[in-house]
Amino acid sequence: MIKKLRLLLLPFSLIYGMVTLVRNKFYDWGLFRSVKFNLPVICVGNLVVGGSGKTPVTEYLVQLLDGYKIAILSRGYGRKTKGFILADGEATAETIGDEPMQFYRKFPDVTVAVCEDRVKGIELLKGDHDLIILDDAFQHRRVKAGFNILLFEYQKLLRPQFLLPAGNLRELFLGYRRAESLLITKIPAHLNIEGKKQVLKKFKKGNIPAFSEIKYATLMPVFRATSSENAALVKNMQVFLLTGIANPKPMISYLSGFGVNVDHHHYADHHQFSLAEIQRLVRAFERETDKEKIILTTEKDAQRLSDIRIKELLLNLPVFYLPIRIEIEKEDKVTFDQNILNYVSSHTRNR
Repeated sequence: MIKKLRLLLLPFSLIYGMVTLVRNKFYDWGLFRSVKFNLPVICVGNLVVGGSGKTPVTEYLVQLLDGYKIAILSRGYGRKTKGFILADGEATAETIGDEPMQFYRKFPDVTVAVCEDRVKGIELLKGDHDLIILDDAFQHRRVKAGFNILLFEYQKLLRPQFLLPAGNLRELFLGYRRAESLLITKIPAHLNIEGKKQVLKKFKKGNIPAFSEIKYATLMPVFRATSSENAALVKNMQVFLLTGIANPKPMISYLSGFGVNVDHHHYADHHQFSLAEIQRLVRAFERETDKEKIILTTEKDAQRLSDIRIKELLLNLPVFYLPIRIEIEKEDKVTFDQNILNYVSSHTRNR
């Protein structure tokens, strides 16, 4: 059924591909104007719709560039507001989006802002910062970022990829050539050289990507008032997993390594959880009486559980999130890091 639908949509993908190709060429030739700024602007993006690890890569950059005054600018996907908003103590996932909310809570010394017009957003931020990180802006050609980091999820590279609407590609695959740095994300543990060669052959010589994998950290309570601040995954535990992310498969694979039982409540990426959906989760949790049990979610999804009605349902339950980070392969890390550091140091203004 999916194959037949894809065939029906291929003519529309052809039209879409021609439009994006012409648009990109117009920017390349200067017929459409891109704005360049006099401070370092790093863009973290991808070619496909859906998650490829942009959030942990953005967090990696914040830690790598510690010491600079950083602003993270996102469009704030899924928010119910418009225009430029600076994250503050009143911010919620509904006003700025779940990923910016995560950045704001995690990095108190970093400015977090959202604006669908990235040029306007940078103009409002540039005077008080040493550098700006653009979250998911590779196709936002109105901004000429000084350094583009383009992400590719390993498993997706192994499969044929199609342009929207038949597939998930936002533009032609050759668009990767605009990027200064390429990063393969979510590689399997202990990926061998043959596995790497499979994806390397997709890229032109001179465009050599770095490889990285996801690492999971210690479980953290979603609400500080949770009765138990410490939790661990143990064999035969019943895990009620709540996700609203593009690809939960790596997380489920990780959990399976502990021998736990997973009751997965899965929703679309950036899904705003309703009261009824959380009530359904709580009822399932309460029906389980024989096993040690826990409610688990992702760090991004945890940002959307702060609605007072939802919080009241979950506050006294063991609700935890599983933090993630990226780890770049040792043989790639030095070059990957140094290219970014060199760019920033050579373009930072004397403040």
